[in-house]
Amino acid sequence: MSINIKSIYTSLYFMLSSVTVFAQNTNLAPTNPSYKVETIQTPEGLSAETGAIAFMPDGRLIACFHRGEVMTYNPLTKQWKLFASGLHDPLGIYAINNNEILLMQRPELTRIKDTDGDGLADEYTTVTDKFGLSGNYHEFAFGPVKDKKGNMFIALNTASVQAGVSKEPRGKLDTTQLKNRMYSAVPYRGWIMKLTPDGKLLPYASGFRSPNGLLLDANDNLFVSDNQGDWLGTSTLYQVKEGKFYGHPASLAWTTGWSRGNPALLPVAELDKMRTKASVLYPNGPMANSPTQPLIDDTGGKFGPFAGQIFVGEMNRSRLMRVMLEEVNGEMQGAVAPFIDDQGLRKGNNRLAFAPDGSLWVGQTDHGWAGDKGIQRIVYTGVLPMDVLKMSITAKGFDITFTQPLNNANLAADAFSFKHYYYEYHAAYGSKQFDVAPVKVNGVTVSEDKRTVSVSLEQLKPGYIYELNMNGITAQNGTPLQNKLICYTVNQLRN
Repeated sequence: MSINIKSIYTSLYFMLSSVTVFAQNTNLAPTNPSYKVETIQTPEGLSAETGAIAFMPDGRLIACFHRGEVMTYNPLTKQWKLFASGLHDPLGIYAINNNEILLMQRPELTRIKDTDGDGLADEYTTVTDKFGLSGNYHEFAFGPVKDKKGNMFIALNTASVQAGVSKEPRGKLDTTQLKNRMYSAVPYRGWIMKLTPDGKLLPYASGFRSPNGLLLDANDNLFVSDNQGDWLGTSTLYQVKEGKFYGHPASLAWTTGWSRGNPALLPVAELDKMRTKASVLYPNGPMANSPTQPLIDDTGGKFGPFAGQIFVGEMNRSRLMRVMLEEVNGEMQGAVAPFIDDQGLRKGNNRLAFAPDGSLWVGQTDHGWAGDKGIQRIVYTGVLPMDVLKMSITAKGFDITFTQPLNNANLAADAFSFKHYYYEYHAAYGSKQFDVAPVKVNGVTVSEDKRTVSVSLEQLKPGYIYELNMNGITAQNGTPLQNKLICYTVNQLRN
């Protein structure tokens, strides 16, 4: 369905379309001269609970906010302009061109277009609404991302026991789960969905609780974040493949031919055998409490030495994280480390987007949880950071490569302090760490270029997180290591 509603928003256009604001620079802590954070002022009167951000081909930022506004921002003129309004809790944007976007709002994926080039959208078209709505407040919708074949992927949040369902749901209503902490009362809550180029919305993968962020890499590998809660001992990053189940049972109710009642009542051991484990676990507390959108660094070095790696937002603290993946025995796994802590960054880091100039823009929200409102911009200054570049599992331990050559004098074995633990898969909310134990370092070897340290451990076990804290490590020029914590998820051992 397509309608023209420009006249409805004329008054909002004159109120918001010509607001000019200017960025304020706030430098990061002096211990990290490699990145600086700038705060982008948003229009007065706007509740800047940022639902999504993206960049149009002409370099303008386009942002949507929880109360329904969609606005563009010109980084050169510092001018905001209203593009669209009246959307319902929008949480995803895909920029098609300078005049047209796809927007994921709660009830549908919508095509929004400015047909006459005046900067204000006048055509709103439903792309797909072929999924259920129960009326529960927790039924968020995320995405879209688009692969090279033209398929698009969206994610549908589960509902919360903290609220009920409407008397007039959209789609078939299943009431068998309503006492579960998180449930799927209508299709296809807890699923990743695929929208084909010919407009068919198909269930793609199940087992998600709150998948607040999707990513397609350069090879069309799909990654999705999920948040700690029931059936998730800690927060996760999954590599998502068609037909797989990822652990939260609520969505199984919409599997073709399902006849086993409430999926949450199945034996835990049976569900555990069915599920595909996460590529990376974010230890709750030390690393993250509520991770958000993953975004790959495709800037070709404009943002520093981490090209091809994944940055991830975090809601509950002033932090961004960095994920370093590798393929082991055909499966993706890897490490996560803090990227920026505090240093001018606010909380509520919900959405990420790289600008054409290589700067990383961060949209923030609180929206009933811990966080902040607004938009910030992180700029690489050109000063090479002293940090871990990558961490790779070996037959005996790990190879840790740094961005700069190391000072040999600081590389005693006690500079690397390891421990391991795992999180239990169960119905309860979250999990404590089990089998927490130090792991002895048997030896440390430094490469000839002094950039890679091979650490031999007494023991490596699959199914564990190996948490490493590093002490006293500096570069040859005396620069101290920026981030000392890194956590590697061991699913597979190297053959």
